[in-house]
Amino acid sequence: MSTTATRQTATPPIELNISGMSCAACAGRVERALNRIEGVDAVVNYATERAVVSGLEPARESEAVDAVTRAGYGAEVRVDAADEWTRRSNETRITGLRRRLVLAALLTIPLMDLTLILALVPGLRFPHWELVCIALALPIVTWCAWPFHRATLRNLRHGAVSMDTLVSLGIAASFGWALVTVLLGSDAAGYWIGYGPTPPGANAIYLDVAAGMTTFQLAGRYFEARSRRKAGDVLDALAALAPANARIRRDGDEIVIPIGDVRVGDVAVVLPGETLPVDGEVVEGWAAVDTSAMTGEPVPREAGPGKQVMAGTISTNGRLVVDVTAVGTRTQLAQLATLAERAQESKARIQSLVDRIVQWFVPSIILLSIAVTAGWMLTGAEPARAISIGVAVLIIACPCALGLATPTALMVGVGRGAQLGILIKGQGALEASGRIDTVVLDKTGTLTEGVMRVVEQSVHETIAPHDALRWAAALESGSTHPVALAVVEHAKASIADIPAVEGFRVRPGLGVEGQVAGSSVAIGGPRLVAEISATIAPALTAAIERARESGASPIVLVRDRRAVAVLAVEDRVRASAPGAVATLAALGMRTVLLTGDDDAAARRVASAVGIDDIRSQVTPIEKAQVIADLRAAGHRVAMVGDGINDAAALAGADLGMAIVSGTDVALKSADIILVRDDLTVVPDAIGLSRRTLRTIRGNLLWAFGYNIAAIPLAAAGLLNPLIAAAAMSLSSVFVVWNSLRLRSYSPKRLDDDRYMS
Repeated sequence: MSTTATRQTATPPIELNISGMSCAACAGRVERALNRIEGVDAVVNYATERAVVSGLEPARESEAVDAVTRAGYGAEVRVDAADEWTRRSNETRITGLRRRLVLAALLTIPLMDLTLILALVPGLRFPHWELVCIALALPIVTWCAWPFHRATLRNLRHGAVSMDTLVSLGIAASFGWALVTVLLGSDAAGYWIGYGPTPPGANAIYLDVAAGMTTFQLAGRYFEARSRRKAGDVLDALAALAPANARIRRDGDEIVIPIGDVRVGDVAVVLPGETLPVDGEVVEGWAAVDTSAMTGEPVPREAGPGKQVMAGTISTNGRLVVDVTAVGTRTQLAQLATLAERAQESKARIQSLVDRIVQWFVPSIILLSIAVTAGWMLTGAEPARAISIGVAVLIIACPCALGLATPTALMVGVGRGAQLGILIKGQGALEASGRIDTVVLDKTGTLTEGVMRVVEQSVHETIAPHDALRWAAALESGSTHPVALAVVEHAKASIADIPAVEGFRVRPGLGVEGQVAGSSVAIGGPRLVAEISATIAPALTAAIERARESGASPIVLVRDRRAVAVLAVEDRVRASAPGAVATLAALGMRTVLLTGDDDAAARRVASAVGIDDIRSQVTPIEKAQVIADLRAAGHRVAMVGDGINDAAALAGADLGMAIVSGTDVALKSADIILVRDDLTVVPDAIGLSRRTLRTIRGNLLWAFGYNIAAIPLAAAGLLNPLIAAAAMSLSSVFVVWNSLRLRSYSPKRLDDDRYMS
């Protein structure tokens, strides 16, 4: 026991790319096959089609691959960090499904027209019209339906069944019976099964069933595959943040080497505008470091000797020399990617309602069909009639409506959401939304606008406010710092001209300085005053403290070594935020503010929007931990964010919601993307998701209810092909109609009496 534990700890896990999985049950089958290997602990992620195998030495990699192969699936060791194999595999699968779906649809439409018209109007029939129908159906039930047949054959080889099994058997049985009736002739076939002469055209009806079933199931599988492709995007996006190379100082020279060759203890050099490739401690230089990728905060942080910096952040205006303390998988950026993958894995393993029911539904229907056939034989029925009734049971139970239940509601719900500024990525979001009781909101860019603005200006009594603004704008117009942009924008609103600046110079970590209208002018944080030995009046010192207490950032303007003005800059609260928080509270939801910013800024925003629970100064990894703690306490948590730093928290929440103005990584981590620039979209999104989920559940209830009602009729021998085909079509039409009702969904407001219903 101890030997195994030691080996698992010492040996890094092996990652496998898995191919051939068509449902969550497949992932479970692969996982069980891997865990049968001695000393192995394996986890299979259906969404990303990966297996993480712990406790297996690299020399035994082939054992894992062989175990997966014996289970009926494909596997290869993952060696490409960018996971090009998975990308190609997903694209190949989606392209293949799309081609099969298009051909099936193109052939099914004329086939249904022919069988219906020629069955009802015998005078329009032409010689061998049944053979024409068979020719149209043959490519559909063979090449188009091959994914279902292939999965069924693979499952049967290993003694397992799935939804694919029932679909494949239904397609084969309906087409096979139509073929038999055509070859024997309509009347002959009717007498053979004991019904007497069959209705006109009945020998072609089952072709409708086979073709329609194939097309509907392919449509559902295609949209599912497209949704699953999104699951691994966040991991690739996070990996792309770190540069491929690093500039390292060795033996007095600066050389550029691949990031994989960098070691802890090396000295990295980062030039202005470059992304940091490693975590480390600054030993030389000053710069404003854009940490928005990791913290989500808009104001760059000052970095100088002794300060810690992280991979994925950007040195905006200075040269830094960094002592490397973490590289590769040890960096906070890599840990963030790992957290996101683990969170996605837990979501991918939650099976949908259909998957759970299918575990007993499929084998039950197959056994029932056999039992019905045997029962009729035991009661003295002719073998042909008994077999035909058993086939009727199998066909009537085939899940055409079941295949439409989720994708049609999802498509209509997504379309309506797009009109309302809400993009829903998949069924996981819908399932989660119905149970949410806690909404965690990021501060910067979510509750606030994400743009710095000047909110207060204090000017020395001897200086005209107009002049102070001109001097400040002259200096800041030469910088791209978010605070500088805010000062320039503020100045442009009240002054017509901005004077030129001479001798412009950046003071790393402090601010900027230069000559304006013959005077020496500097602007920057409060530390600038002490660094250049400037004097400052008590009134301006009080303005600095006032700004800090309110959560704003104070900026000091110095002219000829005397502080002449203090500008308070802050990120404004969105006008819609208080209303959105109030609406969530009215829905009985707890709200939490979560931010990497300081406590004063967090409390200012929380007070403005009406949130009491505040979690401030948290790192991206700590954000994910806060979400995990809330879930561990029994809460169902929705996370709303916009930054890369929110990626792990978004992925770890029961429901992740990202503001569209946020980063690419945040958008890929989220289950729901909020497009409308109005925070009331958050409760709207939850409402739409719940309504769509109720529609899906209603569709599933109808689909199974139809089967429960129709199967006894088929088992009693009361259904002929025409009635069976009509019943199946009606069931599918109802599911589509019920889903289309989502187009009329409209968000309810606090002043709507129905809102709480």
